[in-house]
Amino acid sequence: MSKTTVTVNENYALSDEQKSRLKKLAAMPDEAIDYSDIPPLPDDIVINADRVGYYKPVKKQVTIKLDADILQWLKSSGKGYQTRLNAILRQSMLSALQDSH
Repeated sequence: MSKTTVTVNENYALSDEQKSRLKKLAAMPDEAIDYSDIPPLPDDIVINADRVGYYKPVKKQVTIKLDADILQWLKSSGKGYQTRLNAILRQSMLSALQDSH
């Protein structure tokens, strides 16, 4: 699998034609969209989809109590221990979701 990063030019302006096309698409009901050339995705593909860069979940601030050794282990790799903890929990959640299907 390869990963591509795209940088969007913030100064890019849409043409009037592009704005018009987007407006028409936004107004189109879902039932009017032709999906016949797109095969359905199996559930296991959707569950394991790479969400990085496409999906940014809302972060909630919480207070938790961790065993001291677990916190020390998380912090031992340097900055970003909360992000690492979140990634560990997400991996566990996705594994549990996959096992339940």
